[in-house]
Amino acid sequence: MTGRFEDSTLWRRDLRRDMVARREMLGETARARLSAAIVGWLRVSFAAPASCAFCWPIKHEPDVRAIIDEWTSRGTRAALPVVVAEATPLQFREWRVGDRLQGDRYGIPTPVAGDWLQPELILLPLNGFDAAGYRLGYGGGYFDRTLAALTPRPLTVGVGFEINRLADIRPQAHDQRLDWIVTEAGAFRVAG
Repeated sequence: MTGRFEDSTLWRRDLRRDMVARREMLGETARARLSAAIVGWLRVSFAAPASCAFCWPIKHEPDVRAIIDEWTSRGTRAALPVVVAEATPLQFREWRVGDRLQGDRYGIPTPVAGDWLQPELILLPLNGFDAAGYRLGYGGGYFDRTLAALTPRPLTVGVGFEINRLADIRPQAHDQRLDWIVTEAGAFRVAG
């Protein structure tokens, strides 16, 4: 490993912790208010897709389940990501309200049954993000591998709080750029 790579890895590890801490300091009431604003921007910015993947909120991330409820009431098939094997692309399992969820090896609620599908749109949580459309996840690389492998590539919409906006996440060669970023401040199409 080069010194530059090691520095970036340490920097990203520390940054990941800082991003979670920022969200935690908001408090539950503020997070709910900001999540509602994000859902409002999703409502006016995107039509209900045929299929949509989203992530169950963890580590104080925005909760966008309200838009999933609205879209599914209009016929959208919703799905949650599933880690099927370490260091491989995610797969997406259909989820409906009331379906049984079980924590995966990371503690993330995951459907235990349901059809596999490829989503037309993916709502991705933003642990950290920059205006260029790059996101900082939790370090496993699952979404980057998944987006690189999906054909056709779904519309990717990052959802996060403005307190997690960064000047530059220092994207690495494997990092996948998002199509849109939605925060409580608005919906922003990524240039390029």
